[in-house]
Amino acid sequence: MKKWKWKLNIRRVDVERMLVLCASALVVALALRQEEPVVTYENTALSNVSAAADTTVLTAAETQPTVVYYQDGEGYLVPVTRQVDKTDGIAKATLALMVQSSANDLAAARLGLKTTVPEGVKFDLDIANGKARVDLSKEALNCQNAEQEIMMVQSVAQTLCEFDTVDEVSFLFDGQKRSKLTWGTDVSGAFTGDQLNLETVETMAGSGTVQLYFPSATGRMLVPVTRAVFSDADVNTAMLELVKGPKADSGLSAPLPKDCGLLGVNMKDGVVTVNFTRQFMDAVQGENGIQALRAIMFTAAQFPGVKQVKIAVEGEPYQPPEAATTTFLNQDSEIMTYYPGVIEID
Repeated sequence: MKKWKWKLNIRRVDVERMLVLCASALVVALALRQEEPVVTYENTALSNVSAAADTTVLTAAETQPTVVYYQDGEGYLVPVTRQVDKTDGIAKATLALMVQSSANDLAAARLGLKTTVPEGVKFDLDIANGKARVDLSKEALNCQNAEQEIMMVQSVAQTLCEFDTVDEVSFLFDGQKRSKLTWGTDVSGAFTGDQLNLETVETMAGSGTVQLYFPSATGRMLVPVTRAVFSDADVNTAMLELVKGPKADSGLSAPLPKDCGLLGVNMKDGVVTVNFTRQFMDAVQGENGIQALRAIMFTAAQFPGVKQVKIAVEGEPYQPPEAATTTFLNQDSEIMTYYPGVIEID
């Protein structure tokens, strides 16, 4: 199971709530010792949450975290960690949460998001040797426009690629292989899930890509964005791009203040140390300070070999606040704890 763990400051919750959050985080079991200004996690590549996918028989009364992709009001696909009953078909159960229905639509709307797969769609799924072939029933051909079609295909592919038994996804529709769908979406090839929310439709020759994590406009969750770069696609470049922030018209928020500078990034023996100017403290002490820290951690952790992340402020180790917890990326229960209420999206 691919998992993320770090220790960050959040507002105080009651004891029962904390026990629930801690119990759900046992599968990733990461703690930050108070005497060490270190954020630690196991880096096994972002967000793959099930080692078993559809192959292991599990106790139905138990649950496990899986990542579901929804669409937000800005047109981004957003990963949300949800607890799903453990079954011998966990991947299909996860995909079913994305299908339009009264229950699924309400669950997504409470997070400020919406489902991506047309009502009535069923899934037939085969996974072998890192390749997933998913067959969507004929209702998948009922998308209302090209945007919905693209969101459906990409969200299904991204969700399946979250499982560590899946490296690529190919599609059938109503049992047939198709090159294009009703509104022209190309489904002829395999999807690898490595270009989520591309900032530009086309990348120029010679460019690489890095994935950056930016808070949504409301600060409720992090949105992964893939950015083309013309230098080495490594942790140094990713941190520089994160400091630059999102595009002005992106609808996303900058995790760090405009005057926050990056003094250096050092990686040694799997430990990444990111050194910021003093303006970094303005970010972590602000209302969305936890998201600023998470944006740094998730952005740094995408690279192979990264085992630990440390933050320094003008060369001095940054000590996280005492009130801290561990969590998954955009955990639904946490979002509802700190941002309750129903948000309608047109």
